Amino acid sequence: MEPVILTTERLILRPPAPGDARAVLAACQDPDIRRWTAVPSPYLPEHARAFVGVYVPEAWAADTEYVFGAYLAEEAAAGGPERREGPFVAMLGLKVRGQDTVEIGFWSVKEHRGRGHVTEAARALCRWAFTDLGAARVEWRAGVGNTASRAVAERCGFVQEGVLRQALVSGGTRHDAWIASLLPQDAPH
Repeated sequence: MEPVILTTERLILRPPAPGDARAVLAACQDPDIRRWTAVPSPYLPEHARAFVGVYVPEAWAADTEYVFGAYLAEEAAAGGPERREGPFVAMLGLKVRGQDTVEIGFWSVKEHRGRGHVTEAARALCRWAFTDLGAARVEWRAGVGNTASRAVAERCGFVQEGVLRQALVSGGTRHDAWIASLLPQDAPH
């Protein structure tokens, strides 16, 4: 699939590009991102460059995962109608899990947490999954105890389904995972 750009009231969502490597590197120094995701630890410049320069474009081209960076949308100078891209605030992705099913994942830049950006972006990605990808189900998984991620999923309308035993690997260790799903009729409009 060709990469797309989505917009929300406050955000521009687009695939991260090589110019975003520095911002991704800085964000992934956060111990909470390393704790709750599968990013390498320590997270080095070569990891960020490979992620934005190789992994993201290859995943889009292969239709295996659709990765989006979320950026604040700022008004253009001199009152122009166009919005321009502001600071990087989050990373989100929809990974293809099977016929008509994708799994959403996300993390937020520490300095931008608590402002509803990830919820806003996740809702937009779920709508896009149902309308443009033809998904019948969006799944969410997170390590048991990741209450911030769970709160985002709940605000998006995900219905909790249970615990998957030892389903996630982080830091070389297996962890239990919460799982929830969103169906088209569940999604807030």
